Amino acid sequence: MSESILWYATRGAGFVSLIMLTGVVCLGILTSVRWQRPGWPRFLTVQLHQSVSLLSLVFLAIHILVAVVDPYTSLGLAALVPFASRYRTIWLGLGAVALYLVIAITGTSLTRNSLGHRAWRVVHWLTYAAWPIALVHGIGTGSDAGAVWSWLLDGACVAAALGATAWRIGYARSAQAERERALPALERR
Repeated sequence: MSESILWYATRGAGFVSLIMLTGVVCLGILTSVRWQRPGWPRFLTVQLHQSVSLLSLVFLAIHILVAVVDPYTSLGLAALVPFASRYRTIWLGLGAVALYLVIAITGTSLTRNSLGHRAWRVVHWLTYAAWPIALVHGIGTGSDAGAVWSWLLDGACVAAALGATAWRIGYARSAQAERERALPALERR
């Protein structure tokens, strides 16, 4: 394989991973409040979240594997040890940290039934750290980080995650307000 094919594969898989991980985060936020359309079974939202999660892992694995074997950067297995690589040490280190957070999230999700809901949920909150770390990794180490299309793609991912988060916060406040309005009626009974 030529080095340019590996370079394009690494970049492409990295961008696809970011897009899919953004989708996973947004779907996770929607799933956390049991969001669904009328007539849409809840399992559909959960299954979509799980399926996109697993598919994003495939692209993440491709991204890592191709980056490690690409002779241009000579990353080797040192790239899998946070902050051990000589090539763009900080940025690759952040990518390794994000990888291990994703592994922890995935591992606990696969063993969720035996782990218990509370323990799974605590670890699953690492998603809120893994996603921005992965984003910063891509911005810092990506060869296309200065390209307008790359900034637009990163911006769209940030906007989607922030939009889902804002919606979730608004939903929680709305639900709390409804509970507070209903409380006086319940107390009169």
